[in-house]
Amino acid sequence: MSGQELTNLDEIAALLLAEAKRHGATEADVVVVEGDSLSVGVRLGEIEKVQRSKARHLGLRAFAGKSSAITSTADFSRGSLMRLAEESVALARVTAVDEVSGLPERDQLATAIADLELYDPAIRDISAETATEWCKEAEAAAMAADPRITKSEGAEFDCGTHRVVYATSHGFAGSYRSSACSLSAVPVATENGAMERDYWYSSQRRLSALESPASIGARAAQRALRRLGARQVGTMTVPVIFDPDMAASLVGHVAGAVSGYALYRGVSFLRDKLGEKVMPDFVSIADQGNLPGGLGSKPFDGEGLPTRRTAVVERGVLSSYLFDTYSARKLGSRSTGNAARSVADAPGVSPTNLCLAAGDTAPEAIIASVKSGLYVTELMGFGVNSVTGDYSRGASGQWIENGELAYPVSEITIAGNLLDMFRDIEVVGSDLERRRSICAPTIKIARMTVAGA
Repeated sequence: MSGQELTNLDEIAALLLAEAKRHGATEADVVVVEGDSLSVGVRLGEIEKVQRSKARHLGLRAFAGKSSAITSTADFSRGSLMRLAEESVALARVTAVDEVSGLPERDQLATAIADLELYDPAIRDISAETATEWCKEAEAAAMAADPRITKSEGAEFDCGTHRVVYATSHGFAGSYRSSACSLSAVPVATENGAMERDYWYSSQRRLSALESPASIGARAAQRALRRLGARQVGTMTVPVIFDPDMAASLVGHVAGAVSGYALYRGVSFLRDKLGEKVMPDFVSIADQGNLPGGLGSKPFDGEGLPTRRTAVVERGVLSSYLFDTYSARKLGSRSTGNAARSVADAPGVSPTNLCLAAGDTAPEAIIASVKSGLYVTELMGFGVNSVTGDYSRGASGQWIENGELAYPVSEITIAGNLLDMFRDIEVVGSDLERRRSICAPTIKIARMTVAGA
C-alpha cells in the first residue's frame, strides 16, 4: 500500500491536506505541479542538444498556530505523502513564531477559475524533429542575410506545458493548464577582423503567434550587423533612448521597488512615495494577472486569490504597491493577488504582466527628435542601488546625430538616478510588444550622463 504511486493531482492535494489536519495542523496549503518540456539547440546546422523531460513535484506548507514549515517531494507514493504530511506538522511545531504568518482570509479567495487562454495543445504535440527544423531555418536565414554574417552561436527552441493544482485547508481548490514556446537565433557578424554578436527571439503562449523562423533569423542578423564598427564616445550629458527590451529593464526596477518585501525591509527607492507623482502625466504602468494569453497570466495567485489588474503608476502618480498576504499584513495593507509560489518555498511577491502603456509616437520619430544622443540596445552589469535608485550600467547601441542613427557605440557607461530618470521621461513610443511578462515600448529620457569606459 505504501508503495502505491498516486496519479490524480487533485486527490493528492486533498490527501495531503487531510493528513496534515489529522496530525494537528491548524492550517495548510499544497501546490502540485506536473509538466513536460522540450529544448532543442542547433549550431552551424548541426544538432547540439535535444532534451525532453517530464516532471511532477509538490510542496506542502503546514501551520501550527503562528509557526509554519514547508516540505517538498517528487515521490508521489502514498506512504511517502503520508510521511511528508506528518513530518511537515512536526517541523512546524518547532519553528519560530511569526505573528503575521498564515493563509489568506477565506473571503479573499477566488470563487471561480477564469479561462485565460493560457494553454495551447499544439505546443504539447511538437516533435523534436519539427523543432530542429525550425532552429535550422532560423539560423540559415541569419547566415544568408549578409556575407558579413560568418558565424553563429546557434538557434534554440524551447517549449513546455504545465498543470498547476493548488488547494488550502480553507476550502480553496483550483487548477489550470499553461503552455509557452520560444525560438531564438544568435548570429555573429565579422568585419575588418572585429566580431559582433546579437540575437532575436519570439516567445508566446500559443504556437500560432510565434514569429516565423525566417523572420527571427533575419532580425537577429540585422541587429548583429548594426553593431559592426563600434566606437566609444566622450563623457557628456545627452538624451538617451531605450529600445523596448532595454526599457523593459527599467520597468523591472519598478517591479522590485513596489514589492511589499522591498518596502518593509526598507530597500526600495519608492518607499513612502505612494500617491506622489513619480513620472510624467503621460506615463502609466499596470500589472495585469488576468490578461488573456499573457505570458505572466494565471487565474489565481500562489495563495488562491484571484489575479487582477493593478494600476501601479496611473498618469504619473504611484498608485499601488504589489503585495502577497504576508507582506500586506506586515504593512497593514491587503494582498493585490501577486503571490508567487514554488513548491519548496513560501509565497513571495512577483509581478504578472507588468507593462508600461504605449504612447502615440513611432520609434522612428523619437529618434528623429534627438540632435545628439544615445540609442541603447544592450545593457551590462548590475550597477543599480535599490535603496537610493542610483543607476550606472555598461551599455552599447547606436549614436544619434541630427535625428538619425549615425554609428554603433560600445564600451560606454550610462548613469543617473532612477527617480530622476523616470521624471525625465520625455516621450513614450507606440511600439509595445508583449514578448515577455515585463514589457515597455521605446522610451526617451531627456538627459543622462554618458561616458566612455
